[in-house]
Amino acid sequence: MSVKQISATARTQVGKGAARAVRREGKVPAVIYGAGKPPVSIALDAKEANRLVYAGHFLTTVFEIEVDGAKTRAIPRDYALDPVKDNVEHVDFLRIDAGSRLRVDVPVHAVNASASAGVKRGGAVNIVTHSLTVLAPADNIPDAIDVDVTALDINDSIHVSQIKLPEGVSYVGQDDATLVSIVPPVGEEAAPAAEGAEPAEAAKK
Repeated sequence: MSVKQISATARTQVGKGAARAVRREGKVPAVIYGAGKPPVSIALDAKEANRLVYAGHFLTTVFEIEVDGAKTRAIPRDYALDPVKDNVEHVDFLRIDAGSRLRVDVPVHAVNASASAGVKRGGAVNIVTHSLTVLAPADNIPDAIDVDVTALDINDSIHVSQIKLPEGVSYVGQDDATLVSIVPPVGEEAAPAAEGAEPAEAAKK
């Protein structure tokens, strides 16, 4: 997994008023915390921050943040959006050390859908669990958990226990979560119910 570089400037003032002033300058207030060190308040370029967030995988991307020549490796833990404009308003970064493992939510992707017998018969891929909470090495966080649905027919499904996670990655949930299933074509399940209703109508007469 590649580490992305990002530049920031140090902030000496904190609080809501200071944050608003930073945003007026075209920047996004942020903070770097964790690893037993004091939090550091920084400001990111607003256009760059919005580009990174909306590019996807933001919360599973490791960044090397340069502030006044000093570089800190960190991963975004949370961010806030303006409720009206959807612009990034704040970002929280967690410092990480080499060799550390992080709890992250990784998106689940279904792959090889066109080869699935169920899809060929008119079924549709249903991603039941859209993201999986895992422990992963800080320097090797997967962009996604790929689930191969080639062998699935209609009404078949794949659970966590049936897939091989990337090296060093482990599932932290207690249940054997259903990840992906193949659902029948629309209306296929409704037909038997409609037929079963006929005797009931006749009984009323």
